[in-house]
Amino acid sequence: MDVFITDLGAFLPNAPVSNEQMEAMLGMVNQLPSRTRRIILRNNRITSRHYAIDPQTGRTTHSNAQLAAEAVRRLCPYDGFTPADIECLASGTSSPDQTMPGHASMVHGELAAAPCEVISTAGVCVAGMTALKYAWLNVASGLVGNAVATGSELSSTYMRAALSSGLPSRDDVDLEAQPILAFEADFLRWMLSDGAGAAFLTSTRPKGRPALKINWIEMVSFAHQLETCMYSGAVKNEDGTLTGWREFTPEEAARQHVMPVKQDVKLLNSEIIPTSVERTLPKLIAKYNLRPDDITWFLPHYSSDFFRLQIYDHLKSIDFEIPLDRWFSNLPTKGNTGSASIYIILEELFHSGRLKQGDRLLLFVPESGRFTISYTMLTVV
Repeated sequence: MDVFITDLGAFLPNAPVSNEQMEAMLGMVNQLPSRTRRIILRNNRITSRHYAIDPQTGRTTHSNAQLAAEAVRRLCPYDGFTPADIECLASGTSSPDQTMPGHASMVHGELAAAPCEVISTAGVCVAGMTALKYAWLNVASGLVGNAVATGSELSSTYMRAALSSGLPSRDDVDLEAQPILAFEADFLRWMLSDGAGAAFLTSTRPKGRPALKINWIEMVSFAHQLETCMYSGAVKNEDGTLTGWREFTPEEAARQHVMPVKQDVKLLNSEIIPTSVERTLPKLIAKYNLRPDDITWFLPHYSSDFFRLQIYDHLKSIDFEIPLDRWFSNLPTKGNTGSASIYIILEELFHSGRLKQGDRLLLFVPESGRFTISYTMLTVV
């Protein structure tokens, strides 16, 4: 059964935050201005982002569940739609408000609509795509008539100075000469931001308005070969294994900075692009007989402009070059919102008026958590 995305919604909390405002909003680690901030921002080319933080009080303005619920409320798949019409709600995130209950249950509670099936998907950036795939398969099987999928992140709570105080500095690193090493210190503080996106899925093709037919959604994990790269709530050991937060006393957890989001920079730099392109895409090219000329729009989720040309060069290396004028990203103005990013990118393009009948969209979401890669094909109808 064919399944269509008939509308997308996005929610970015509060006013845009400029590069000059970031450190005042998040606070200074160890009461010192960040030495890496300007270098990271120059490389990632993000000019504004959104935080669920009141700039006057410093308090959180929205929970993660509230962000996702606001994105759902912005859906208008047909006249008269309300959240009470949702039959299945699939919500993905890497930053739930609590360990229990599940994130989707909390989003459903915020919507306060009607009974429906809920499913929470975890992970990092691909969590939003696993939610979308569950929703797609549920509708395609005929088990439900419609579904809503969401991706949302409340990353700012991880990045506040109070959670990062005491982290070692990298004053001994020549950051100008080796900008990749800046990522290890506080790359993520100047990269991640808050936001949510939602998609409405149904098997009923809408009349008189565009929709996106889901051709396929693929995800591949390389956790059997690669150790953890991006993590939170754990300490990475010398042998590459993780020791989780429950193995530490509160004092030990604070001393070892267990909760902040961390990244193994050397592993990221050596594996994320080769793994997500050369080791993943050729199999999909063969499976679906893909040709780059058939791709109207390429929607990549990348954490920094630092990786954009690397992705392009690696696509060329496998004879799948997609010209940069067919790429669509809003990273500079919307920031990196993790599992919500691909929804926020797709929502902007969908409502831009630039899509036409028959356009084919290739979505690309790499996840460095333990290297899960997602590609999706959509067709405009």
